[in-house]
Amino acid sequence: MLRAETKQRARVLQLLYAWELRDKPPIQHVVEEIVASGSSANRSFVAAESTAIAVSLVVPHLDDEISKAADNWRLDRIGAIERNILRLALHELEAAEVPARVTISEAVKLAHWFAGSKAPSFVNGVLDGLARDSGRL
Repeated sequence: MLRAETKQRARVLQLLYAWELRDKPPIQHVVEEIVASGSSANRSFVAAESTAIAVSLVVPHLDDEISKAADNWRLDRIGAIERNILRLALHELEAAEVPARVTISEAVKLAHWFAGSKAPSFVNGVLDGLARDSGRL
């Protein structure tokens, strides 16, 4: 059985991914579309909305930090799912409300579920570097 926090992160990731694919409208519009579609997970998307909004507001900063940490990878070459996993996790690392190892582990789990086979190690490597650089590890 999944922890509530893990489910919440998965919903935030799904919102950020949909937000990016729709050319970054206000997150509230993405949530409204999902709720209007009659999804059985409506409440969980509404609950994830505030975190997705918080991440979306600082995307330029997050992308800059990710670009610096992702050696030899331009941000536009990183897949949209991986990019949003990294954004969410870096946002959590910077908030420092969750231990860095938990944040990284959860991000790697999301990469296993939603991204390609090489994504978990890539996500782990980038986040490990970011956490070490910030003194969180």
